[in-house]
Amino acid sequence: MTLLTGKRGLIMGIANDHSIAYGIAKCCAEAGAELALTYQNDMLAKRVRPLGETLGASLTLPCDVGSEGSINDMVKTLKKEWEQIDFVVHAIAFADKAELRGAYLNTSRANFHSAMHISCYSLTELARTTTPLMQEKGGSIITLTYLGANRITPNYNVMGVAKAALEASVRYLAVDLGKHNIRVNAISAGPVKTLAGAAISGARHVFRHSEVNAPLKHNPDMNEVGRAGLYLASDLSSGVTGEIHYVDGGYHHIGVPTAE
Repeated sequence: MTLLTGKRGLIMGIANDHSIAYGIAKCCAEAGAELALTYQNDMLAKRVRPLGETLGASLTLPCDVGSEGSINDMVKTLKKEWEQIDFVVHAIAFADKAELRGAYLNTSRANFHSAMHISCYSLTELARTTTPLMQEKGGSIITLTYLGANRITPNYNVMGVAKAALEASVRYLAVDLGKHNIRVNAISAGPVKTLAGAAISGARHVFRHSEVNAPLKHNPDMNEVGRAGLYLASDLSSGVTGEIHYVDGGYHHIGVPTAE
C-alpha cells in the first residue's frame, strides 16, 4: 500500500505494541509514511525506541506534555530535522487511577486540572506548534476519544469530562485550521484491549457488554482502529474535518439493547 508514500507523520502516545497509537503507526508505516515517535520519560523510552526501529521510524524524541515547554522543544527539534510534516497523531490521556472509581462528584481539583491539561489542552498546544510545519501543503491532526465523552461509562469519571472537552476542541481547531487546509478529527474506538483500558475498573464488563450489543457483534481490534487512522491521515479523507469517527462496531447507535 502506498497511500502515504512521501508523507511524514508524528505519532505521540505509543505505550507498547498493543496500544492504539502503535496500531495507527503500524498501518501508516506499512502505507509508506516516514514516522517520528515521542516518549514521555526514560522508562518509556526503553519501550518506544525498539518499537520505532520495528516501524522504521526516523526519529524518536522526548516529550512530556505535562511539562511546560516540552511540546515546543520537541517541535523545534522536529522542524530542524524535517522542516515540514503531513500528519500528527495525538494519543495521550491521563487521570489518577484511584479517582476513576466511585463517584465523579469526588474528583479532586488537582486531578481535574491534570486530566484536562494532559488529555485535552495538550492537543491544542500541539496543534498550535505544529501548524507552521503543515500550513504550506496542509495536513491532518488526529486524536483519540471514547464514548464516555457523551454517555456515562462506569469508572470513567473525569476522563469522560476531559474527552468531552477534547471533542469540542476538535471542532474549534477544525475551524481555526481549515484555512490552512489542515484537518482535525478524532477516532472514537470501542473497547480495545490496551494497557490504558485495563487500568479502568470493570473493564471486562464494559468490553463484554459492548461486544454483545454492538451491531457487528465484536469490539474493534488494533488493526481496525489503525486503518481508520490511516484513512484520516491520508488524502482519502481530504474533505473530512471536525468529525468524531466511530470505530466501535456500531455500538454508539444503541440506546436500549435488544433482549436476548
